[in-house]
Amino acid sequence: MALLEVRGLRIQDMNTGKVVIPHSSFQLGRGSTLAIVGESGSGKSVTCRAVMRLNKPWLRQSGDIVFRGDNLNELSEKDMRRKRGKQLCMILQNGMSAFDPSCVVGVHLKQTLRQHFDWSTTEAVHQMKHAMENVLLKNPLEIMRKYPHQLSGGMLQRIMIALSLVLKPDLIIADEPTTALDTIAQYEVVEQLLKLRERDCSMIYISHDLAVVQKIADDVLVMKDGEIVERGSIASVFRNPQHLYTKHLVSTRSALSNYFKRLMREEIRC
Repeated sequence: MALLEVRGLRIQDMNTGKVVIPHSSFQLGRGSTLAIVGESGSGKSVTCRAVMRLNKPWLRQSGDIVFRGDNLNELSEKDMRRKRGKQLCMILQNGMSAFDPSCVVGVHLKQTLRQHFDWSTTEAVHQMKHAMENVLLKNPLEIMRKYPHQLSGGMLQRIMIALSLVLKPDLIIADEPTTALDTIAQYEVVEQLLKLRERDCSMIYISHDLAVVQKIADDVLVMKDGEIVERGSIASVFRNPQHLYTKHLVSTRSALSNYFKRLMREEIRC
């Protein structure tokens, strides 16, 4: 039985009349990771924000989004808030946008945990401290006393992952979580996401980085102009792409990989 099943998702911009997502259907099994790839504007992020019911009000969505037997499109906003965090968790591309800039990070974390657990402040801090240490954040108590702008993008991403470790959601949606990070921070964040996978957590991973996708996902959807043009296991899609657009993505990734390998060889010879 699928953990998440999306059937006939349609998203329309009511300001312009443009249909952003004409008709998308896909499903995610328990304990598996589904990657959604495509260039900017292909509809990856808007699709996953639709699952969370976090798109802008003028983006009207219809169809069925069935999560653990509940159709999320039919729930009230109050009921959706109960599901966000504890059952559905999203790690955003820009870590800064996930936190209130007017208060220290610890306030946000404690407020989030109080919504879902009957914990004292001491217990909430203890749980977050342990989880932050697990994602290799040093001096977590000091970090919780800092404002978001005082922390790097990589640190904010790892704080969101740490919060996910505490909340233990059924589904994590990671929306381009490494795009704004340097190479070292990218590696660290991907390693932490892989650890979440080991905890049998289901995940939707949105990215244009095919190397990371191959490392982290079981199955992949390829999106172009709001439509799913190809789908299948990682092995089948990347070894034998069928759609012309998928072939372009795979060949571009291979060309870049070969280019950097050549540069490294030339650097070594020098």
